Amino acid sequence: MGIAIGIGALVLIALYFIGIYNSLVRARNEARNGWSQIDVQLKRRHDLIPNLVETVKGYAAHEKDTLEAVISARTAAVAAKTPGEAGKAEGLLGAALGNLFALSERYPDLKANQNFLSLQEELASTENRIGFARQAYNDAATRYNNKREVFPANLISGGFEKAELFEIEIAAEREVPKVEF
Repeated sequence: MGIAIGIGALVLIALYFIGIYNSLVRARNEARNGWSQIDVQLKRRHDLIPNLVETVKGYAAHEKDTLEAVISARTAAVAAKTPGEAGKAEGLLGAALGNLFALSERYPDLKANQNFLSLQEELASTENRIGFARQAYNDAATRYNNKREVFPANLISGGFEKAELFEIEIAAEREVPKVEF
């Protein structure tokens, strides 16, 4: 009878740790899925940028430095692999895009161009999607990190790498925009 209770207790303990392991796997996969959702939106953003740059080129050909900065930042953002690399590269891309949109103030014809306005609206929509995807990813990554670090999961989570959060790397992006009339 005592042996049966001992075996039963060992089975319950084993099942408990299997449950912990499986919950870690699910949480890790949820975080990976969150990163994939960001990746999808970033690809959409990266695909829109060349069209926007080409539209601006027709109106502001002599603004070569601004256009090259956008393309260079886009190239770096596409090459980023980790959330940390992506955060830094996307911050630089956001700043370059801000400069590009500032050009529209200097060129009234560009500002009125339907193609430019349409691309600008698509990019704004994509930026919102990226923001939501980043938030969802960071939530999933935090849940996963919490699961792998709390006791008793930390006893078996050694093979589970910590999920990196997607953070803003450019200090200027953290600042509150200044509105003047």
